[in-house]
Amino acid sequence: MTPIARRNRRIAFGCVAVVATMVGLSFASAPLYDLFCRVTGFAGTPLRAASAPGSVDADETTVTVRFNSDTAPGLPWQFQPVQREVRVKPGEETLIFYRATNPTAQAISGQASFNVTPEKAGQYFNKIACFCFTEQRLEPGQSIDMPVSFFVDPDILKDPKTRDVTTITLSYTFFRMPEEKRVSDRGGPGRAVN
Repeated sequence: MTPIARRNRRIAFGCVAVVATMVGLSFASAPLYDLFCRVTGFAGTPLRAASAPGSVDADETTVTVRFNSDTAPGLPWQFQPVQREVRVKPGEETLIFYRATNPTAQAISGQASFNVTPEKAGQYFNKIACFCFTEQRLEPGQSIDMPVSFFVDPDILKDPKTRDVTTITLSYTFFRMPEEKRVSDRGGPGRAVN
């Protein structure tokens, strides 16, 4: 093999490796961005916590937390917060509920996505438990109250960028999950496939 042929082969392999790396990164970018947002609170993504630190503010400073709800097109559920807003002391655990109703004649599964506004408050809004962590399935005509346990980190009062935040909005959007299809395996009982 001539030196020019070897050089051309190395360049070709290098180009293929660059393209393969770019394709791999494009598939990994969405999950990596989601992980980054969940770890840092970036883009208004609330953080997850094991427990609340407890109210550490001696005065009567409170933050108003408002609740918003939407359903994506294609999900016929009725979905709304049980209460529209609460006033909380930073560090204090709070439990609220959202209500979902399936008015159709078929069982439907959904998954909620969430965010917090203003975005700069996302890193200080911590969820302990939330219906949004798992897929929800509602039977025909079923209504359920779904809990959200959260707290606002007291450090929100110390950060110069968030000291002016007095109201936080927690928003959820429910999306319909794809239905499972039943497929027979050689005439035997059906099994679930996606």
